[in-house]
Amino acid sequence: MSKKTKKEMPPVNEAENITLNIPEDEIWSYQVPGLAAPHINKPYKYFTFKKIIFIVTIVIAVSLSCYFSILAIANKDTFTYEVKDNGTYLLSKFSNTGEMTELTVDYVTTVDYDQITKEYVFTKDENKKVTEIRAYSLNCDDKIKTIHIGAEVEVIQNNAFYSCWALENIEVDENNPNYCDIDGVLYNKDKTVLINYPCNHDEYLRKKFGYEKEMYRSDATEQYIRDIQTYVVPSTVTTLGELCFSYVNLRDIYLPEGLKRMETLSVFKLHEPKDEWGNTPSLDNIYTYRTVGGKAVTDTAYHGPESLGIVYESLPEGLEYIGSDALSYNQALTYIYIPESVTEIGHHAFWDNVYKENGQLCGVSQINVARSEEDFEANVKTGDSWRPQYDYMLFKKSVDVIYSAQRHISE
Repeated sequence: MSKKTKKEMPPVNEAENITLNIPEDEIWSYQVPGLAAPHINKPYKYFTFKKIIFIVTIVIAVSLSCYFSILAIANKDTFTYEVKDNGTYLLSKFSNTGEMTELTVDYVTTVDYDQITKEYVFTKDENKKVTEIRAYSLNCDDKIKTIHIGAEVEVIQNNAFYSCWALENIEVDENNPNYCDIDGVLYNKDKTVLINYPCNHDEYLRKKFGYEKEMYRSDATEQYIRDIQTYVVPSTVTTLGELCFSYVNLRDIYLPEGLKRMETLSVFKLHEPKDEWGNTPSLDNIYTYRTVGGKAVTDTAYHGPESLGIVYESLPEGLEYIGSDALSYNQALTYIYIPESVTEIGHHAFWDNVYKENGQLCGVSQINVARSEEDFEANVKTGDSWRPQYDYMLFKKSVDVIYSAQRHISE
C-alpha cells in the first residue's frame, strides 16, 4: 500500500491577488439552488454600460423624489379652515410651506405651487372672512417672524401661537374691535389681558435699537438689559394670559399693582437666546409698581423706577390667583413674596426654581408668605408640589415657607 505524501502549500503573499480556479464542471457545486451560477472565471459583460445605467437610475429616482416632495408640499393644505355656524371661518391649522416668514389672518387663503416660476401663489377669497384662530394652530412653527391679525378676527384661542420660535411681532389691524398690539406684543382691545409676548421679540428689539450680534450674550451692558431684556406691563393689565411670557428672553418684568391673575404657564422658562453658550435662565427679577396720582403707564419700555411710581419686589398686592406652573423653571429668580390677597396657587406654580451648587441652595430657596401659617392653610387653596423641591439625601424636599413675612424693600 502506498503512502500518500502531504503536499506543503506555499506561503500566501498578502499583497498578491488570489484567484479561485474552479473547474467549469464543478461550478455547480458552489451554486445555491434557485440562484444563478456564481460568476467565476468569467468577465462581466457590459460592466461600464450597466454602471452608467445604475447611476442614471439613481439620479432619476432622487430627482423624482424631490419633485414629488415639492409637489406634496404645494398640494397639502397650508391653511386648514372650518366653517362656523355664522358662515365665517376658523383657522384650525397652518402648515408652513418652508419659506413663509409672514402670515396674515383675515380671509380664507389657498396656496398653489407654480411649476414655471417655482414660486408659491397665494389667493384670498374676500367673501370668506376668518374670525377665529384655534389653539395650537401654529404649534412650534420655526419660520414665521410676523403675524398680521385682520380687522375681522373676533377670537384668538389661548396658545394659538404656542412655541413659534422665530416669531418677533404680532401686528393687529387698528380697526379690529377685539385685539390690539403694543409694539408687536398682543393684547385684548382694552389692554386688560396680555395675551402673547412673541418668543423672539428680543430679535425685533435688537434691530429696533441697533444692537450688533456680539451683544446677544448674557453679560450685556446695563443699557442693553433695559432696552432688550426688561418689560413693563401696562397699568391697565389685570391678567397675564396662558403662556404669555413662555420661553422668552427677559431678565426683569415689572407688573402693575392691580394685576389679579397669573394664568397657567404665564411666566414659564424664560431664557437667553440659544447660542454656543447654551440656554441660561435669565429671569432675574419680578417687580411690582404702583402708579402715583392715578397716572396710567402705557409705555412698555423701561425708563427707570421714577417713571413708574412706587416700586417693590416680587408679586403685586391685590394678586388673587397664581396658576399651575405660572412661574416655574426660572432658576435665576431668588426672591418670591406671596401677598395676603392670594387665595389660590396651582400645582407646580414655582417648580424647579431651586438647585444646589457646591452643597448650597440657589435660586428660590424659600417662599415668603404674608399670611400666618394658620391663615394660609385655612384660606389658600394650593395644588400639588406648588413649592420648588430639591434633592435631600435620597428624597425630594420642598423649600421652606416663611409665614407672616415682611416684604423686601426695593428701589
